[in-house]
Amino acid sequence: MENSEAMALSAALLAVAGELTQRIHEGVVARGFEGIRPAHGFAFVRLAPDGATVTELAAHLGVTKQAASQLVEEIVRKGYAERRPHPGDARARLVVLTGQGWACTRAAEEAAAEVVGTWAALLGEGEVRALSEQLGRIAPYGPIRPAW
Repeated sequence: MENSEAMALSAALLAVAGELTQRIHEGVVARGFEGIRPAHGFAFVRLAPDGATVTELAAHLGVTKQAASQLVEEIVRKGYAERRPHPGDARARLVVLTGQGWACTRAAEEAAAEVVGTWAALLGEGEVRALSEQLGRIAPYGPIRPAW
């Protein structure tokens, strides 16, 4: 692949990722979740399974512990998460999603499904499934980090 082709592919993938992030965010806001930013969604991805400490969240987001602490303070203040005692470490606090945080997460999933649905309408479901499989072969399986 020539450099110009590689750059065109890179630009297209970045544009799709940016558009996807924006459309999911718009879908979440349209479903009534206010005061939310795309960065919150990236945090919710890490908090969703079983919660996380601020240190774990910072590592997931690729930010300092102080930045993660500020983000946690914001989502706690807005009612999307709460701090609980850590079951395995008396010195740590676990940040977990509240009912509102889980509802917001479900709204993001619905919005993502709508976006992918538009892709399927444009390309066909088989092509979107193939795209998913191909991207899965080359995409890292680590944390999905926001583009700060």
